Amino acid sequence: MPRQADPQLEQRILEAASRLRARGGEKALTMRAVAKAAGTTTPTVYERYRDRDAILRALRIQCRVQLFAALRDSRTLAQACQSYLAFALEHRHAYEVLYDNFAEPPSLHEPWPSFNLLRERLTKRLGGTPRQHTRLMLSLWSLMHGTAMLLIRGGAVGPLRTQMFHSCLDSVEVIVAEAARYKGKLCSGPKWPANLILGEEAESKVTHTDDNGSAKSATRSARKELKPKRSRPVHTAP
Repeated sequence: MPRQADPQLEQRILEAASRLRARGGEKALTMRAVAKAAGTTTPTVYERYRDRDAILRALRIQCRVQLFAALRDSRTLAQACQSYLAFALEHRHAYEVLYDNFAEPPSLHEPWPSFNLLRERLTKRLGGTPRQHTRLMLSLWSLMHGTAMLLIRGGAVGPLRTQMFHSCLDSVEVIVAEAARYKGKLCSGPKWPANLILGEEAESKVTHTDDNGSAKSATRSARKELKPKRSRPVHTAP
């Protein structure tokens, strides 16, 4: 009888990759090492993922789906922020992969469902449109992400962990309350560029000027990078 496909194989590969990266960084994330840790062969891994970047992207997308699922039932911004921090602490390895090089293609031009959900909750609180609050949402996200990484990397436990967790939530509340008070009038530095769109996949773009002063869209560059590459020969060694 022909061998039946293992329905859990891809998940085992991703979990193995996540463990390897957590222990030794991206240098430890070789296709051979992933195959060994997942209990399969190197050719089998190559059949499903073209290279290490493809595995990292699959991990990133999987974590985005899981994080969004953890946030989508929240009714308020405060609830969503609390769920965000709780998810980061519970899924620390996946969370770290999610935000590695987040501001570079292809991540920069992929959908950010949780960022958009948080921004929608913020908009519900402040009024206006979601894109009007992108700058504020980015600052709130930076605060939450910084707290999450301090808790993850710092090893905070007990009362200190609890206080850091809730002080972050309190700070979010204070910032949003002040934003409502100033109604968007408080803005240091340049205003948010209309052509800087984040987290909306096809709409996401960052326009900048090249050395000749002409506009160039990073979206086009990202699409070029995401074009399928010629498949490499399949390895025969396990």
